[in-house]
Amino acid sequence: MLKSPWARFYSNSCCLCCHVRTGTIILGVWYLIINSVVLLILLSALTDPDQYHLTSAELGGEFEFMDDANMCIATAISLLMILICAMATYGAYKQHAAWIIPFFCYQIFDFALNTLVAISVLVYPSTIQDYLHQLPNNFPYKEEIMSVNPTCLVVIILLFISIILAFKGYLISCVWNCYRYINGRNNSDVLVYITTNDTAVLLPPYDDPVNGAAKDPPPPYVSA
Repeated sequence: MLKSPWARFYSNSCCLCCHVRTGTIILGVWYLIINSVVLLILLSALTDPDQYHLTSAELGGEFEFMDDANMCIATAISLLMILICAMATYGAYKQHAAWIIPFFCYQIFDFALNTLVAISVLVYPSTIQDYLHQLPNNFPYKEEIMSVNPTCLVVIILLFISIILAFKGYLISCVWNCYRYINGRNNSDVLVYITTNDTAVLLPPYDDPVNGAAKDPPPPYVSA
C-alpha cells in the first residue's frame, strides 16, 4: 500500500488521551488565558507607569526597561494574539478549518524564531556571556550562572532549547492534524441529491483496503 510520506505523521489523537480537535481547543484556550493575563499586566502598566517603570540605575545599564512606545506595541501584539487564539478555538469547536490557519502560522513563526535562537547560540556561544554581563547586578543567581563553565552552559542551554523545540513541534503537529481532520471531514460529507420522484445517494471515492488505491464509488442507488 502506497502512502504519502506525511501520512505517517497523521493521527486523530494527541497526548495519548484526547482527540486532536479537543487538544486544539485546549491549546487555544490556554494561549488565550496567557495572552489575556499579559494584556491585563500591560494595560495596568500603561495606566500606572510609575509602578512598573524601572530606571537605568535599577537595571544597571544605560537603557530603560520599557518605554511607552514599546508598551503600546506589546499591547497591540497581545490583542492580535488573543484574536488569533480565539479564532483557533472557535474554528476547532465549530469545525471551520480556515479559522485554524492563523494560529498554525503563528506556531510556525514561533518555532522558526526559537530555531534561530538555537542556531545563534551554537554558532556564537560567546553571546551568552555577553548577555549575562548585561544583566542587572541584583539579577537572581547571576553570579552562580556566570561561574559555570562556558561550554557546559552552552550545552545546557542548547538542551533546554531542544526540549522546547520538540514540544512546540509536537503541538504544531496536533494543530495540523486537527486542520486535516476537520478539512477532510468537511470534504467527505455524503452528497444527497433529491429529485422529484427518485432519490439518489452519491458516495465519495474510497480507498480500497486490499490494493491501497482510490476506487470510484458504486453507482448511485435509485429508488422508484
